[in-house]
Amino acid sequence: MDYSAQKNHVTLVITHNLLPGKTQAYEAWLDEVMPVAASFSGHLGVNVIRPNTGETSYTILVRFDSLDSLYAWINSPQRKALVEKASGLLDHGNREDRGDRLEIRPGAAFWFTPEVKKGRSPAKWKQYLVTLGVIFPSTNFVPWFWGMVLPIAKGTLWGHLLNDASVVALVVFFWMPQVTRILKNWLIPKG
Repeated sequence: MDYSAQKNHVTLVITHNLLPGKTQAYEAWLDEVMPVAASFSGHLGVNVIRPNTGETSYTILVRFDSLDSLYAWINSPQRKALVEKASGLLDHGNREDRGDRLEIRPGAAFWFTPEVKKGRSPAKWKQYLVTLGVIFPSTNFVPWFWGMVLPIAKGTLWGHLLNDASVVALVVFFWMPQVTRILKNWLIPKG
């Protein structure tokens, strides 16, 4: 497969397990790395899913407009230096490499994909309920909001575009990362 020819929105999923007592230093590292990533061509945004109390696993979702743009970031000397800088903060377990665990996923398909290749996905009915629970309030709130702010947009094509773009942005960048993190033990029970 020729990945360089594929021009679809892609998400880099990075998983970091921290060593005990390294949270503050890691958060400072995130503050350093995120603006550097944002300076690269094709960068579309980043979400950090922080661990629940008592856990140490961070998941960082970095979106780019294409695989070419993503690979430019992954292979950049800036990123390699920053990954090396974070190496002393991470619990590498039995892994010999000192870098981070990376996975590239197309679009927003990562929401319900298990963290490990042989992991279970949530039941379809749970995926349905979570998605409905996020989409329903968004599709009711957003048109109301824009109707109050820009009443002239109501019923127009550009008004629909504004509503749809706002709903998608809320779902992709805010709601789904938060809701799936909060409900992860319900979505895929341990054991």
